[in-house]
Amino acid sequence: MQFSAANKNIGDLLTAKGVTWGFFQGGFKPTATTPDGTAVCGATHNIGAVLGGTGTSGAQPYGTKPDYIPHHEPFQYYPSTANPHHRPPSSIQMIGRTDEANHQYDLSDFWAAADAGNLPAVNYLKAAAYQDGHAAYSDPLDEQQFLVESINHLQRLPEWRDTAVVIAYDDSDGWYDHQPSPIVSASATPEDALNGPGVCGNPAAAAAPYQGRCGYGPRLPLLVISPYARTNFVDHTLTDQTSILRFIEDNWRTGRIGDHSFDELAGALDAMFDFAAPTAPPLILNPVSGNPG
Repeated sequence: MQFSAANKNIGDLLTAKGVTWGFFQGGFKPTATTPDGTAVCGATHNIGAVLGGTGTSGAQPYGTKPDYIPHHEPFQYYPSTANPHHRPPSSIQMIGRTDEANHQYDLSDFWAAADAGNLPAVNYLKAAAYQDGHAAYSDPLDEQQFLVESINHLQRLPEWRDTAVVIAYDDSDGWYDHQPSPIVSASATPEDALNGPGVCGNPAAAAAPYQGRCGYGPRLPLLVISPYARTNFVDHTLTDQTSILRFIEDNWRTGRIGDHSFDELAGALDAMFDFAAPTAPPLILNPVSGNPG
């Protein structure tokens, strides 16, 4: 599936403003190319390697998993931001800028740019599958290692003083929390059943321009790590994953995506920051234990 050229995403808004950005995913770099030019992303990792053995997660056994999952790369769905042949950046200096890579990169390109002092302004990092925290194929300790090593590395960069890391999780099916969320996007389709057959929220939602968007779903963790993040603080503002879009849009004054995108109604992340207080010092953790030091 691919959206039409008329659809916009946050990358389009950033490019229009001249803001550097990129989406970096583990395993995006091809390991081979087919005769017709199709990229083959064949890198794999063993699941549960940090535990040093095998086990089970759900009904599926541990084993190997391809690092790259195509449907986890959102910008590949848009003609304006797609890099269908997974072409590499033309140089480290062009990472974050528009060239044949079109802002879509392997995770290794992020660290090459960061260590060269060429960190783009806005960066999306997606771990290789074995470290992405997804049930049934990613061990929690592998996920922990990815997060801790990434944040430790960032804290050692000069740019850390101006950096904010937002950690967002995928849909949880209620694993994290039993508390039901408010309905902010009502829907009325045969597939809806929250309030009864064909109803999610207000039955008058049948007149809404887009159906089948019942939300919010189950609550999810959202963490902000930054020298400017409030310490020992839990934010009770109603937010969702598109609150991250709103934060980017507001910070770089890009405007909203439009066409009833959820960033129009998302709560702000502003309460999670305190720009008047002294900045917090770096906190380096052990990637295996998760303890300080």
